[in-house]
Amino acid sequence: MKLAPNPFTHAIAAGEKQIGIWSSLANGFAAEVIASAGFDWALLDMEHTPSDYFALLGQLQAFAASNTTAIVRPEWNDPVVVKRLLDLGAQGLLFPMIQSVEEAEKAVAATRYPPHGMRGVSGATRATKFGRITDYNARVEEETTVILQLETGLAISRAEEIAAVDGVSGIFFGPADIAADMGLLGQPLHEDVWALIRPAAQKIIKIGKPVGTLVFDPVFAAQLLNEGFTFVAGGADTSLLARASDALLANIKSNLK
Repeated sequence: MKLAPNPFTHAIAAGEKQIGIWSSLANGFAAEVIASAGFDWALLDMEHTPSDYFALLGQLQAFAASNTTAIVRPEWNDPVVVKRLLDLGAQGLLFPMIQSVEEAEKAVAATRYPPHGMRGVSGATRATKFGRITDYNARVEEETTVILQLETGLAISRAEEIAAVDGVSGIFFGPADIAADMGLLGQPLHEDVWALIRPAAQKIIKIGKPVGTLVFDPVFAAQLLNEGFTFVAGGADTSLLARASDALLANIKSNLK
């Protein structure tokens, strides 16, 4: 049995626009609801959710039956966590709060087996279909998506150097934390935030590295994709459920006599 190609890894490398969704409900059944919607990628968040390894397993199983690539955001740039997520079969990782070239190199190394990195070896994992995938060790590095998240002004000032680290698949801008770092907490769409992000993104695009982000505005998401961003998520399952619930209640109340 051979390792299946990761369509997201190859799509962003080719500059193909990839539309995504954030999944924060930390539940396999909820993941199944959005898995068949047709998004190119979904981010399974472990940083700001109550998710654990078993919850994540259920989500990965739900997305495995779809054409949507599931990317996992671990709670931190921790090689032990990364090892476990990759063994579970995560096809890509989004590392939060990368601030330097050294942290970027550490993130990449956590996804690589020796002598190229520090990932521990285990043959009978879900990722290898319990030892049945014969070329896993030889090909997993080229198929695994490694995305680094920049969330501060300091990180953005080093964006080109971080993006140039060997093994980095793409750079992700976190507008919510960038806004907070700028003294604009709670204003991720503020024009000053994007006046900082956009030039940095274009510099990275010019050196041939894909860039992405999350925005809770579908029109702005499409605009960013049209500007050269490669992978953009336009919403999250939690927000969609909250807004739809609010709208439903308000609709019923508005029709009461």
